Amino acid sequence: MNWLWTTADLVDAMDGRPIGVMPEGITGISIDTRTLARGEAFFAVKGDKFDGHDFATAAMAAGAGLLVVAEAKLPALGRLQMPKIVVEDVLVAMERLAVAARARTKAQIIAVTGSVGKTTTKEMLRHALAVCGSVHASEKSFNNHWGVPLSLARMPQDTTYGIFEIGMNHPGEITPLVKLVRPHIAIVTLIAAAHLGFFRSLDEIARAKAEIFSGVVKGGHAILNRDDPRYKLLARLAGDAGVTHIHGFGENARAQFRMTDYQAQPPGACFGAKVGKRKLDVEIGAPGRHMALNALAVLGAAQLAGADIEKAAGALATLKAEKGRGRLLAFKHRDGGQFTVIDESYNANPASMRAALQLLGATPVDGGRRIAVLGDMLELGVHSAKLHKELAGPIGEAGVDRVFLAGPEIRILADNLPDQVESTYREDADTLAQLLVEAVRPGDVVMIKSSNGIGFSRLVEALTNSCEAAS
Repeated sequence: MNWLWTTADLVDAMDGRPIGVMPEGITGISIDTRTLARGEAFFAVKGDKFDGHDFATAAMAAGAGLLVVAEAKLPALGRLQMPKIVVEDVLVAMERLAVAARARTKAQIIAVTGSVGKTTTKEMLRHALAVCGSVHASEKSFNNHWGVPLSLARMPQDTTYGIFEIGMNHPGEITPLVKLVRPHIAIVTLIAAAHLGFFRSLDEIARAKAEIFSGVVKGGHAILNRDDPRYKLLARLAGDAGVTHIHGFGENARAQFRMTDYQAQPPGACFGAKVGKRKLDVEIGAPGRHMALNALAVLGAAQLAGADIEKAAGALATLKAEKGRGRLLAFKHRDGGQFTVIDESYNANPASMRAALQLLGATPVDGGRRIAVLGDMLELGVHSAKLHKELAGPIGEAGVDRVFLAGPEIRILADNLPDQVESTYREDADTLAQLLVEAVRPGDVVMIKSSNGIGFSRLVEALTNSCEAAS
C-alpha cells in the first residue's frame, strides 16, 4: 500500500499518543467528514464556527482510518471504538506534521501571494507543471492558518513540485505560514486595494505581502510584478529578507519574464513571451490580459524550478478558467441565438474589477450589448465610496452598454456612471436575479462580478437554470 503517512511517522511527527489498534498507515488527511475518503485520518480541528470533535462519529461512519483528537476532548470520545492519536492541540499537531512533510520532500516548492490572482496563478502552476512531474498544490483557496498546514501535511513524499497559496488580510499572518512552507520560489502577483479597510495604505499591504520573503530558502528566488508601482519597494524588501535572486515579470522592458505582444483569441488568448533568453509563442486557454501576465510568472517559476519550459508553455493551451474566476459560459437564448456570460463571481477588489471590465471590453459582441453586473467590493473601509465611484472610468473605457448593480456599497456608482450607460440597481443579488434573466438578449456578453459575500454566484446559477448551455 502506498501510504501518505505510516502511522509510526504520523505519531512521531506530531508527538502524539496512540490509542487502540493502529492501522499501518493513512491514505490521506481530512478535516471535513463530507469529503472524507475511507482510510484517511480525520483531524478534529476546532474552527471559528465548528469543532471537529463534534463530527468524530460521522468520521468513523465515513470510514476514517483513525482520529486525531485533543487530550481535553478524549473523555467525551471514549465510547468511539476506533484508533485515535491524542495530542495537546489538533491544529498545532497538524502544523508539526506540515513541518515534517516539508522536511522529508525533495520537491521544488513554490509559494504564491498577492492582492489578486493568487488562486488563479496557483492553479495555472498546477496545470503547467503537471506535464513535467508530479504536482501537489493547495486545494481551492486553502491559504490561511489551517489551510496552509493542511495542504503541506497532505503533500506526498515523492512530489516533484509543491505549490502553495498564502493569503492574509492583516499584517503578520503570512510570516508563520511561509516559515512552514519554506519556498524555493516566491511569487507576488500584484499589490492592490484588497482588504484596504485593514491597512492605511497600499505600501502597508505591500509590506504585509512581503512577509513571504522571510521564508524563502537560502539561494531562493522572488518573482515580482515589474509593472506594479510597488515593484521597487517589494524588491528592496526581498533583498532585506536575504533573497538574492529577484526577477520581474510583465510588459516592462526590464522584466526578465516579459510579454512582448498580446492578442485576445476567445475563449483564450495568444501572447509572445521572453523568458530569460528564450522566446516563446504561447497560447493560453483562459481569457484576459491579466491571465497572460500571470502566466509569465508561471513560466518564470517553471524555468527556475528546472521544469521543461516548452512543455509547461504548451500545457497552458488547455488551461480553463476556474469557476467564478473568468470562466466563459455560452447559453442558448429563448428567442434564438445565444449569449455569453463571463463568470467572475468569486471575488472582487478594485484591481480585479478593472481587469474584468477590460476583459468584457475585449470580448467580441455579436449584435448584442456589453452588460456589467457588479456588486460590492468588501473590506475597503473608509475608502469604499471613493473606490466604488472610480469604477465609472473602466466601465466607460470598456464600452459597457448596461450596468446592473446590487449591494449597499456599490449603490454610489449608480449616480456616477457615464450618461450613455443604462443602469439598474437593487439591494441584493436575489432581487436582481429575475430582472437580469429577463433583460438578457441574443448576442449579449454579460460579466458578473462582486466580492464573494455578496452572493453573485447565484446570478450565474439563475442564468444557468433558465437557459440551455450552448455547445
